[in-house]
Amino acid sequence: MPGSVANAAPATVLPVSLSRAFTHERSYPLVENEYKNGESQRSVLSTNSRKRWRLSKRLTPAALQTLRDFYDARNGAAEAFYFYDPYETNPKFSSDPSGQTTTGRYTVRFNSGWQQSCGPARSDAEIELLELA
Repeated sequence: MPGSVANAAPATVLPVSLSRAFTHERSYPLVENEYKNGESQRSVLSTNSRKRWRLSKRLTPAALQTLRDFYDARNGAAEAFYFYDPYETNPKFSSDPSGQTTTGRYTVRFNSGWQQSCGPARSDAEIELLELA
């Protein structure tokens, strides 16, 4: 069918050593109308939340290089991959490098460009993962 977009078909998994550096965020898309008298009217667009994970820990040079290599191999935000949320896997903080286990697994992509700043012995990178439907 013309104009159809195929679903993401990930072939790789984010290394478990990096997945522990991300924190989970959840948001519900909504429509909000604000009126002159200060009242507002809100309506949820979806019953399912949109999940995101942000890099929240400073990384060692080796971990930063691993993340950068993984980011470059995915062409930034162009290619989807599997991410195991360490708090939702069974047992906790486990991962399946093959991507076969579905418990705690999400199909994600990078949602931002590469930005990094370096300090003594550790580096910060502003990276966000976005769940794909």
